[in-house]
Amino acid sequence: MLHWVQYIKGYVTIKVWGYSTERFLNLCGNHDILVWDIENHGDYYTMKISVKGFFSLKTLLKKTGTRASVLQRSGLPFFVPKIKRRKIFVIGLIICLFFWMLTARFIWDIKIEGNYSLTEDVLMDYLKSQGVHTAMKKKELKIEELEMGLREEYDMITWASLRVDGTTLVIQIRENEMPQYDSPGQSTQSSDSEKNGKDIVATKDGMIVYMITRKGVPQAAIGDVVEKGQILVSGAVPIYNEDATVRRYQYYEADADIRIAYEKSLSVEKLTAYQEKVYSGREKKILLFGIKEKEWSLSAGRVSYETYDVSGDKNQIQLLDHLFLPVFYGIKYAREYTMTEKIHTEEEMQKIMEGEWKKILQTLEEKGVQITEKNVTINKNSDKWILNIRMQLVEEAVKTVQTATEQIPDTMSEEEATVE
Repeated sequence: MLHWVQYIKGYVTIKVWGYSTERFLNLCGNHDILVWDIENHGDYYTMKISVKGFFSLKTLLKKTGTRASVLQRSGLPFFVPKIKRRKIFVIGLIICLFFWMLTARFIWDIKIEGNYSLTEDVLMDYLKSQGVHTAMKKKELKIEELEMGLREEYDMITWASLRVDGTTLVIQIRENEMPQYDSPGQSTQSSDSEKNGKDIVATKDGMIVYMITRKGVPQAAIGDVVEKGQILVSGAVPIYNEDATVRRYQYYEADADIRIAYEKSLSVEKLTAYQEKVYSGREKKILLFGIKEKEWSLSAGRVSYETYDVSGDKNQIQLLDHLFLPVFYGIKYAREYTMTEKIHTEEEMQKIMEGEWKKILQTLEEKGVQITEKNVTINKNSDKWILNIRMQLVEEAVKTVQTATEQIPDTMSEEEATVE
């Protein structure tokens, strides 16, 4: 606090030397003249003193046979006259402050944290559909509605939080891909599915090799050959009368673990000839400048190359930690190239075909498909190589569909229905 008072009143840094500098300092104390930051340099002293105190030193200097000179002037009384002589600087400072206050009212950056399954592009598209974008006013944000909307739009989002940090909108979410269960081995069902029921049907032709039914009526068994679309477990559970006739049906969402074995053949062709880019070494440097979505190239003349690649970096201007301006700059390079036809060697083709086979294996593994048998052959000729694959696969090739209740007979009489 004292420092600010001294700055407002103004002070000077002085150099004192002469016959009796120690006596000079004692007299300053006796006459209530405040000096501070005193430093002894051997032949002279340096210290700071207020402007009023400096003009009171004339008598003390004569008494002690010392001399004083001003080394530096500091404080508001010395700063204001300098500012008055620099009108352009003052105007620029005012404009900068106004611009800073104006831009601080907008959102210039959006950060999404905690997303794994949902890509940033998907979430950004949703935000745009809700009117949330960069360069929007902060007061137009409806935080609570956006948080609720994210949870309702995407079932896997269990928690969402939005906050404004400077000019950045920070969106934090938590995902949950695990199914919810009422009890071990039993999935949670909505009232709608419990009422209408769902069947489990095959999505491929094949033979059932594994089947455990937890809810519903099995329509097939292990070892049965089934067709695509065939009902394997029905969600319509019959309720019988005492004479073993069907009284009515109770509808459930069928639940079962079923694996179907089937045969699949694949063929992958790769040409031995390929096109390769050969760069000439010539390139053109292009400066970039942009505001929001608009971008301009600052370069003399157009790119004269017939074919070329463009690469580079673009940066957003940032004033403070979280104050981003809608202004971009950067550099990009246009590199000339020509397309040349080349032929893969046999060793290269072998690696390419092995890579294709590994991609197929990785895709099957990600889908949870088990390979029980496989036969892989490669046919070669001068123009292309052909990878032929025949596999015996096992997977959960099933899906759930709505139970066709209108096709299920209901033998309950009108009289029984009225009683119930």
